[in-house]
Amino acid sequence: MKHDYSLAHLTVLSLTPPQVVDVAARTGYRYVGLRMTRVTPDEVLYDLARDRALMRETKVRLAATGVVVHDGELFRMDPALGPESFIPELEATAELGARHIIAQLPDPDRARATARFARLCDLAKPLGIFVSLEFPHWTETGNLAAAVKVVRAVNRTNAGILVDMLHFGRSNSNLDELRMLPREWFRFAHVCDAAKEVPPTMEGIIRTARDERQFPGEGGIDVRGILACMPQDIPYALEIPRVALTKAVGPEEVASLAVTVARSHLDDGDGDDRATRKPVSAAGVVGTGRELHPALHS
Repeated sequence: MKHDYSLAHLTVLSLTPPQVVDVAARTGYRYVGLRMTRVTPDEVLYDLARDRALMRETKVRLAATGVVVHDGELFRMDPALGPESFIPELEATAELGARHIIAQLPDPDRARATARFARLCDLAKPLGIFVSLEFPHWTETGNLAAAVKVVRAVNRTNAGILVDMLHFGRSNSNLDELRMLPREWFRFAHVCDAAKEVPPTMEGIIRTARDERQFPGEGGIDVRGILACMPQDIPYALEIPRVALTKAVGPEEVASLAVTVARSHLDDGDGDDRATRKPVSAAGVVGTGRELHPALHS
């Protein structure tokens, strides 16, 4: 089947939200995910919750292009931040028309983390927002089993899990467990690839996640196998930051390459047998006669 694709903001983090929307429209995405909080102190902040001019401009570009905001991020509740801290971001998410947010729980106090996740779900529900718990593999909620414990414990109808291919592949999470979980927990997936070998240092692990992921099919993660265990009609959000490549060819070209490669690797064409088709890769666009940018070969 052919999937709907969303451009995750981390893929093109140098772009403002209105620019993300325009790039998504030009490169063939249906959705965007917009980041409205900082994850690191030196990361750029696109404060859609408080910057009214930025909010207005983003809404103008959404209306002009027909692109839809799928999700807002990142609702990252570390020990210093509780759910009430994110009420402005929840309201901004609803104003943008999005119906999903991404939460993380990097908190060693598991009872507190679970209670905060439940409270975030309760704050989000009147706004019609579904809360997807992501499990970065280096955090305290670091694999599928840990995320399942939280979602089962809170027992909220608007609580679920976001599977990121990088985190699933590097956390020894279980495909059989994923296959057996409630389908309604999974509303979209973060799609990327990476080398099978996990870097030996935390610096290397974070660098891969934030700066140098790979397009689907380029690395050692079983992207197809993971997605086969999930609902087949969910959007695929391409979260594929490639800082070096972006410097060489620009963020719009990276966004375009990401969706081109993903479609080739993950979509079934009309009447095609995916097992016999040649996928697009970072080496070039098969069957079009167009080679991708030379920087891809470096």
